[in-house]
Order: sequence, then structure tokens, then C-alpha cells
Amino acid sequence: MSLMGMEDDLARVVREAQAGSTDAFGLATTQCWNGLVRFARSVVGEADAEDAVQDALLSAWRGLGSLDDAAKFPQWMTTIVFHRCLRMRRFWRLQVALDGVGERGASQDPAPDLDVAALLARLPPRQRAVLHLTLVEGMTDTEIGRVLQMAPGSVRAQRRRARARLARVLEKRR
Repeated sequence: MSLMGMEDDLARVVREAQAGSTDAFGLATTQCWNGLVRFARSVVGEADAEDAVQDALLSAWRGLGSLDDAAKFPQWMTTIVFHRCLRMRRFWRLQVALDGVGERGASQDPAPDLDVAALLARLPPRQRAVLHLTLVEGMTDTEIGRVLQMAPGSVRAQRRRARARLARVLEKRR
């Protein structure tokens, strides 16, 4: 089946869910689950990702009638997951200490002891989300802007700030 056919099928299933079918909603969310959890991991980390997605699914079910275009369900869900992740971060007041990355080993290659998750945890959630959607999902600035509800210029600024902060952290490791 072509990608377009899968998108059409998903839109049909979402319209059924909007008509009240819990089975259809379950099918639609199952199709998006892995991508949503991957995204949430980039924002809140491994331990809280599935909780964030589960909470977002509850919100999505309640607000499903507000989705105007069933074909945009994956982007709509990503937006809801993002906002849930932000709420989780604010609620728990997660702070990652700058020394959480660890000292560089004797090796001249920083990759063996580079803890990517700890490194990314040092970024604000919005910057983490922008990096994930850019690098993992391959989205354009316009697409990211729609999902995160920001202007494409703001997406570029967030990505630039994230890269600068990561560069400073990595420079300190030398």
C-alpha cells in the first residue's frame, strides 16, 4: 500500500473515532504510538515518555471533535504530546546538573563516553523538541512550527540556541 493510501486510511479511521468509535481511536493511536513515544523521549526522557503520551491520548480523546482535518491527526497528536511534556517538565521542575554528563575519559575520541540523553536533557524542552523533529523526524521549519505552534523563524532560533548550548557543553568536555 502506498504512503498516500495509509494516510487516507488513517484519516478514515480518525473520522470514525470522531463519530464516537473507541475502537477506531485505539487503531489511530496505535498507528502513531511509536513516533509519539520517540518524540516524547526526546523532550522528557525515557522514564516519562510513555506517561506523557498516555496523558496526551486522554486529552486527545476528549478534544477529538476540535480536530478539523482528520488527515492532520499525527501532527495534532504531536502538538498535544509536546504540550503534555512541557506540563510534566514544569510540574516536576526537572533540573539536570551541568556535571551530569561526566568527565571525559583518557581517549581522544569523545564518542565512547558521550551520554547523549544527559547532554540533551540540559536543553530546554522546546529546544529538545525542535532538535528531535528536525533530526529524527526530518520535518521542515514550517512543519515544526505548525506542530509546536511557533513561527518558522522561531524554530530556526530555537535550533540555533540548542546547537550553541550543546557546542558550549561539548567544548567544556575537552
